[in-house]
Amino acid sequence: MGNSAKALSASDNIRLAVVAIVLAVLALSLGDALVKRISDGLPLWQIFVLRSAIVIPVLAVIIRTRYRSVSLRPRKLAWTALRSLMLTFMWVAYYAALPNLALSVAAAAYYTTPLFITLLSALYTGDRVGARGWTAVFAGFCGILLILRPQAQDFNVYAVLPLVSAVLYALAMIATRTHCKGENPLILSLGLNVSFVVVGAAATLFTALLGSQAGSDGSSFLLRGWAPMDGDEWLAMGLLATAVLVGSVGAAIAYQAGPPSVVATFDFSYLAFATLWGLAFFAERPDAVTIGGMALIAGAGMIAVWRRS
Repeated sequence: MGNSAKALSASDNIRLAVVAIVLAVLALSLGDALVKRISDGLPLWQIFVLRSAIVIPVLAVIIRTRYRSVSLRPRKLAWTALRSLMLTFMWVAYYAALPNLALSVAAAAYYTTPLFITLLSALYTGDRVGARGWTAVFAGFCGILLILRPQAQDFNVYAVLPLVSAVLYALAMIATRTHCKGENPLILSLGLNVSFVVVGAAATLFTALLGSQAGSDGSSFLLRGWAPMDGDEWLAMGLLATAVLVGSVGAAIAYQAGPPSVVATFDFSYLAFATLWGLAFFAERPDAVTIGGMALIAGAGMIAVWRRS
């Protein structure tokens, strides 16, 4: 086990991992802001299918042009499929929350990911949590309470969804590191986008069977049928395709090239980007309590990842 760990660390490229994750979260945060912006007009499943229908041929051409010896079939098909499904439903949960939460609030709740990586790594690999780990978990939980401020009379169930996303993302990144390290990042991205199309098509069929039963509340983002698109929405779809291509490939490269404890530290730049897009696109200004909660979560995450460094 010790020799295996040394082999893994010897193959790490920290600089590549840091650059890849910062570019990935920049692209993904912009894409998430665009999804929130167009969620009033387009259902989630239409975004999933059309966005990935643009990305898949581009990925296939790049793979066939630059990596002719690489098979489009993953080496570990089952693990790649499981990773892709976890990430797909991670985005389902996160995107379902966006029409009902400020972007910065959703991002802060989602970025409890390092805390879940700490806990899940302990369960999966036997990593000891220790005093620092438990301190991080407690501080992160306090940060979530400050941001969401749950009250019985007006608790927003959508606030829980970014936490579900965080758990799924943590599981997917642990799978990337432990079982998909040898996969070409473009193949991992291809698998993810195929998963988007399959899940989006299945959900579209389900909503079609529901007919006109979709309500007018926030759940309509998930339940309504496909809508016609104008030029601006097609432009947004092209930008979303670019964002998910850069983000999915970048995240795969980052978690293959560097330890999750290091990569997750720079993954926190998503919080700053999300706050910036929230201000630019939606005039969202976090109050002092929310900023304090975000700082607690970021600090807790730093403790968690430094503990594992």
